[in-house]
Amino acid sequence: PYDKSEKGEKSMANQVTNYKCPACTGPLRFDSATGKLQCDFCGSSYEVAEIEKLYQQKDEKAAEAKQKADEKAERAVADGDDWDTSGMSSDWGDEANGIKAYTCPSCGAELLCEETTAATSCPYCGNPTVVPGQFSGMLKPDYILPFKLGKQDAINALKRHYRKKPLLPSTFSKAIKGVYVPFWMFDGSAEGSVRFHATQSYTHTSGDYEITTTDHYDVRRSGSISFSQIPVDASSKMPDDYMDSIEPYDYDDLKPFSSAYLPGYLADKYDVSVEDSRARADRRCEGSFVAAMEGTVEGYTSCSVKEENIRLKRGKVQYALMPVWILNTKWEGKDYLFAMNGQTGKLVGNLPVSKKRALGLFSAIAAPLLAAAISLGLLLMR
Repeated sequence: PYDKSEKGEKSMANQVTNYKCPACTGPLRFDSATGKLQCDFCGSSYEVAEIEKLYQQKDEKAAEAKQKADEKAERAVADGDDWDTSGMSSDWGDEANGIKAYTCPSCGAELLCEETTAATSCPYCGNPTVVPGQFSGMLKPDYILPFKLGKQDAINALKRHYRKKPLLPSTFSKAIKGVYVPFWMFDGSAEGSVRFHATQSYTHTSGDYEITTTDHYDVRRSGSISFSQIPVDASSKMPDDYMDSIEPYDYDDLKPFSSAYLPGYLADKYDVSVEDSRARADRRCEGSFVAAMEGTVEGYTSCSVKEENIRLKRGKVQYALMPVWILNTKWEGKDYLFAMNGQTGKLVGNLPVSKKRALGLFSAIAAPLLAAAISLGLLLMR
């Protein structure tokens, strides 16, 4: 809702700059000439009511999901079985003196680095200006996983990723940055049961026919497992599916946190709390239990989960920084983000397509075919 008076329109215009374009996620602004919300990145425009309705639906879904998560959390607290954060501390000691803080005015990322490291641009949105801030009010990480692969390794991996892709723009940026991404790490255990639907298929020949027979089975498993350091990324700027895709990390290389590992790199400050990560942590822990049970179902052609009953025993939560090489580049008004595991080299990301190169490639293919078709036609006419 907004006031349609002149003053109200001005305040609304300021407010809608926080809205994102449904087409490309770029920022929307109010265009007083058209009375619509305009995206300068992809050129889309929307009625105010259309965007307000979309955000209202999102808010309602988010509120419903939060209510369910809160109810689940309240039950966990009442049962004395919530995640334990008692070991966390905001006391950095003498190390705080050698750390600088920066804030990106574009996407809001809060970045930390060792005082000798120059933070000249934001690794998440590519904004060239980051503003020095005050280092305070944040938890000290328990662990850090040092970078094992250097910048040249990341560049080489990216080159292999887009090798033999002729439609890639020639100006595609290689401004890769090393960032320590914040993670919560959850310890605990789970017990319960899972019911699977399994099938077993076999084929035999009868005369001229090939017959496939499929048997169906109701498979049940129950048990308990303990798990340690289940990771959940604590940065809202880094897409969860990206972080899931570049896992796993080898925790054998985890070190107690020291700022000695920061020179030359940036560290993202967590902005998703343990409380807000609770639901995802529960899902990942439950998923680990289901995967362990499914691993015992052998000798079948297929296996799918039909029903599960899991009880979690929530344990300690620790805070760790994980190494990620990030490339954020823009092409034709759209953002393209790449992430590479700084320990294993596993990489995920999408590639932009150059329309000019696509047209050139089409012309290069079409021209000989057209010439051949014309020649064939002339021969047939003789």
